[in-house]
Amino acid sequence: MSSPAAPAARPAPPSTACDAADAVAVAVSPTEGSSPPSSPSARTTGTARRAAGRARAALTSASLGLGGLALLVLSVGAAVTLGPAEVSLVNVRDVVLNHLADAQIPVRVSEDAIVWQERLPRALVAAACGAGLGLCGAIMQSLLRNPLADPYVLGVSSGASTGAVAVGVLGLGGVGLGLSGGAFLGALVAFALVLALSRLAGGGHDRVVLAGVAGTQLFSALTSLIVFAVADSHETRGVMFWLLGSLEGVRWDDVALSAGVVALGTLICLRSAHALDAFAFGDEIAASLGLSVRKVRLGLLLLTALMTATLVSVAGAIGFVGLVLPHAARLLVGPRHVRLIPTTAVLGAIFMVWVDAGSRVAFAPTPLPAGVGTALIGVPVFVALLARRRRRA
Repeated sequence: MSSPAAPAARPAPPSTACDAADAVAVAVSPTEGSSPPSSPSARTTGTARRAAGRARAALTSASLGLGGLALLVLSVGAAVTLGPAEVSLVNVRDVVLNHLADAQIPVRVSEDAIVWQERLPRALVAAACGAGLGLCGAIMQSLLRNPLADPYVLGVSSGASTGAVAVGVLGLGGVGLGLSGGAFLGALVAFALVLALSRLAGGGHDRVVLAGVAGTQLFSALTSLIVFAVADSHETRGVMFWLLGSLEGVRWDDVALSAGVVALGTLICLRSAHALDAFAFGDEIAASLGLSVRKVRLGLLLLTALMTATLVSVAGAIGFVGLVLPHAARLLVGPRHVRLIPTTAVLGAIFMVWVDAGSRVAFAPTPLPAGVGTALIGVPVFVALLARRRRRA
């Protein structure tokens, strides 16, 4: 009688989180004890095929990235030409060259003011908001393993709204805080409250979602209470317009703030792309791959909260971007975050630029709040996602 076979050795854990997906595939694959070991030539052929596959994937990602950036630049340029005053793409090019390269191209003063002081900063802030909110949605959906999660599930938007209303209505801006500063502080307070509530409930990503729902309701009630008890009709109109998402009056300092925060957040998320891939397999497998699950999740959730707070403080509450765009990006490039993150950012930027441009033109001379436009598009998509989840269940 033959002796029982020795148990198969378990694969060693990867040295870094970059090998997370490959390590999981090895760990869960069945052991082929009866098959003969592959020859050196077969292993070489398999390695060459994998290298060729990675090269093709890298080429495809680079092509998509360059095409997306080119489309984003064209979208910004086209959006700047839209409005009551006619401005051509040639005029936009000349104004930009005059300011950035001192080209000294003759341009009318009115066209220079329209392009450089009004429309171009607005289009760039819209692009930054779309990219940042879409990116936050992709990260939250991965960390919480919930395809319906978006930045506002943490209650950050409601907290920012409460902070802005407190400054605008209660007069706290008299000490130099400002509307954006109040929104930023309110968002941070809301995020801290959500973290505290989730910890009291025992932790876990599902507890964070429930705590976010509670925080959203609380700060929405506080906003309504302040407006109802203190604000007059004029203040109420201004506050409500801002709460619907507005890019009116943005300037170049807003461009620098929003673009800088989004660029920094994108770089951090790209460095964490392989860790986010590991989270897709669950917390236990992510921990077995050497990740500090609680530390990584807390850091990335804090990053998304800070990005959302900054963008809401600049542009108001703009919803559904973080819900819709990550799913569109997954349809194009798949779930791997090294491709999903930049694709979501570019798609979100293009989407928000055109939503804002349409909002400006549709009801001119009074622009439609950008948040209304995103909601009109996002709600049908949200319903479709719910129906898709029900069919899968």
